This record gives sequence, C-alpha cells and structure tokens, in this order.
Amino acid sequence: MGERAVVAVDVGGTSVKAALVSPDLTPLRALRRPSSRVGGAVALGPIAELVRELAGDADVVGVGVAVPGIVDDATGVVRAAVNLGWTDLPLRDELAAACGLPLRVGHDVRTGGLAEFTVGAAAGARNALFVAIGTGIAAAVQVDGRLVAAGGYAGEIGHVVVDPAGDTCGCGTVGCLETLAAAPALARRYAALTGVERTAEEICALLPDDPAARRVWADMVEAMATALHTACTLFGPEAVVLGGGLSEAGAALTGPVAEALGRRLTFQRRPSVVRAALGQDAGRAGAALMAWDAAGISP
Repeated sequence: MGERAVVAVDVGGTSVKAALVSPDLTPLRALRRPSSRVGGAVALGPIAELVRELAGDADVVGVGVAVPGIVDDATGVVRAAVNLGWTDLPLRDELAAACGLPLRVGHDVRTGGLAEFTVGAAAGARNALFVAIGTGIAAAVQVDGRLVAAGGYAGEIGHVVVDPAGDTCGCGTVGCLETLAAAPALARRYAALTGVERTAEEICALLPDDPAARRVWADMVEAMATALHTACTLFGPEAVVLGGGLSEAGAALTGPVAEALGRRLTFQRRPSVVRAALGQDAGRAGAALMAWDAAGISP
C-alpha cells in the first residue's frame, strides 16, 4: 500500500471521467469512459467498475462524485438529471454500496465552487459566489463558510429574470439570464445580427473590430451585472468568481462585469470579480475534497 488517495468522479451524459487524487489534490491517474445506459438512464455498475479499476491496489479511502441536475448534496439523492435519465435516484447510497467505499455526491457547479472557495480564487473568503458560464449558467453560493444547497435547488442564477420582455428560455420563463449570457445565446444573437455563425470564443476574439460582437458582448455583461446585483444583495459575497468556458475570455469578461456591477451597487458589499483559478480542474478538485470529507480526513 502506498499513500492514501481518493477517487474523484465527474458523471456526464456522454462520458464519465475519474481520477485517483493524492492528499495535495494532485491527480495520480485518470480514466475516461463513455456513459453506459440501461433503458435510457446512465448505469451505475460501470461507474463503480471505473472506480475500482482506477483504485487498483492504491489505499483509496473515499469517493467524491459530481453530477449535473438537481442534486440534494446532504442526502446524496439526485432529484432530477435529465441528461443522465435519473429521477429521485439515491445515488450516494447505491454507488457507495457498489464501490464499498465512503462516498459523497454533489452538484457539479457546487463541486467546482467548493474547490474555488477552498483552494482556488476565493480561498479564504467566507462569503463568495462562483458562477459557471458555459452552455448554461449556474452558481455555487458560500455564506459564512457554508455552501448553500437548499436540497439541490439553490444556485440557479441562470434562471434569474434579467429582461422581462426578452426571449423565452428553455425552462419556459421569459428573459432568463441564460437567454443573454450563456455561450449559445451569444452565438444565436450574433447570428441574428450578422447572418454569420460564430462561437462565443470567436465572438470574444472579434471584440476589437466588430460592432456586432461588441453589442452582444455588452448585452451579456449588462445581463450578468443585473443578476449579480441580485446575488450580492441577497448573499453579500466578498468575491465573485467567474468560471466555465466563457471565463477563458479573462479580463475581457471580468473587467466589464466588475465595472457594470459596481455601477449598480449602493449599500451592498462590493466584491472582487475574478476569474476562476482552477479552470477545468475545479470539478476534479472539488470531488476530491468531497471524497476526503466522506472518509473523515482533512487532506
């Protein structure tokens, strides 16, 4: 037996990623497998097999699993994960029994937020907000050093209404933040203005020279600032950490959002607005932190 380790798992609709992680959160080995389905739902057996394969003869003491959807972190029940085909699945108990190891389950964005709050861009801040901006938008909220989960329903900042006269969101509500600020919204709105299809990344690259790119980017920034104003009023974060694919824009995102948010704030605490420090590693690090917690060990 070598040094103790944990397994961090990220379950997606098309693939399951897992890593063997050391106490300092360094990945020692990683594997990725297609998500196996039975009757339309992602099967748990192959996930347990992946954990066992990855663990090998290592001294694995716990498992942390990040999943999308409505996830009750406290009970480990996945209330709804449409892309995985799961409804009211007691994932923690079933997967822990299959793996034979202590196990924790968490929402994927809260898992990334846990990492950013613990060892990332908001380390040391007891009150912080992590917002993942990509295909969708969701947040992790930490208040007085505790993650707010509300049975899995907290953090859906992408569905805060920022434009009551705007487009209809996929959730059925009119004017959600996602209709203006998610990556597909940027691409859709740019195509409507120009007739040209561009990705959000390409639109960002065009900002210096393209008025249409600047317009959709500015609308995104204002929408983000409006939603963050609400979050700051409710939760009083010291730091707002922007992550997800759109955070790759760096200062082109954080600078304008900080400025637009600052214009809206009056009596509220004024948070720093920073780019996520861990990038694509946040989910793995957060799942590993959950795994160490499941084992009752502080890494």
